[in-house]
Amino acid sequence: MNLDLVIQNLLNNQKLPPKYEIKQLIKRAKESFQNMGNIVSLAMPLNVVGDIHGQFYDLLELFNVGGKVPESNYLFMGDFVDRGHYSLETLILLVALHVRYPNRVMLLRGNHESRQITQVYGFYDECLKTFGDTEIWEECCSFFDFLPLCALIGGRVFCVHGGLSKECETLDQIRKIDRVQEVPHEGPMCDLLWSDPDDAISQWNVSPRGAGYVFGGEVVAQFLSKNRVEYICRAHQLVMEGYKTMFNNCLATVWSAPNYCYRCGNVASVLCIDENSNFDFRTFDSYPNSLRKSRESGVGEGVVSGKSAKIQIPEYFL
Repeated sequence: MNLDLVIQNLLNNQKLPPKYEIKQLIKRAKESFQNMGNIVSLAMPLNVVGDIHGQFYDLLELFNVGGKVPESNYLFMGDFVDRGHYSLETLILLVALHVRYPNRVMLLRGNHESRQITQVYGFYDECLKTFGDTEIWEECCSFFDFLPLCALIGGRVFCVHGGLSKECETLDQIRKIDRVQEVPHEGPMCDLLWSDPDDAISQWNVSPRGAGYVFGGEVVAQFLSKNRVEYICRAHQLVMEGYKTMFNNCLATVWSAPNYCYRCGNVASVLCIDENSNFDFRTFDSYPNSLRKSRESGVGEGVVSGKSAKIQIPEYFL
């Protein structure tokens, strides 16, 4: 398999590799991630990316803003799939970039990297329509189980898809989680992928999502102090301005899917951290409609595997 050709075909022509090459690629990626801990250590400079949700063309725009790989380093904090029209292209491109440049591109698990969630919100159906069976979906879900849960940038910035957990006050407790499984309905792994900050509270509260918790400023301050880190960066929540800082600028939410679901009208952002730990939140709009291929234009009328298909957008904004 020629990884450079796979990457260029996706970047330039939005062309997926054949099924057998996708399986080879996923196998190589799984081998790479299975040797990593739950928390991966990364160096600066680094670009930190939030939810993408299958918006492939907007991922291309993100690379225009943050810089191309391998010239720029990236951490993607999960939710690569579902919602958008191109989950397969998005996921396979990111996986190929990691396998080709393992020290330049890192992926974390989001709450949508899950068998249950992807069966409801698009990725399962996209795989079935594209290949005529669920084999690639099953391979991808098996791969999701090996993705790390968190990252630590320069020993100072803690990154996670969702938020904190009542059951994990320390990084060492996170390191002990058995992550190679479907995302549980409760417990510390679930919390890390589902929880949200709330500046109206100081401690913990029940989450309206039905999974994880909401947590306040005192929880964040205690976590930072106990673990000797300075900042928390997370994704998971739509932010109309692309990013939001909270708790006296000790936590940031980064959202990287502009015009989410092709109708929310929000901008997106990528957090660029330089070698001196300076933060630069770079915002961007969605990729121009005139440059998108027909499958993603208009109301979603297009062609999938040679057949006309109208892509439905489920009513879900978690």
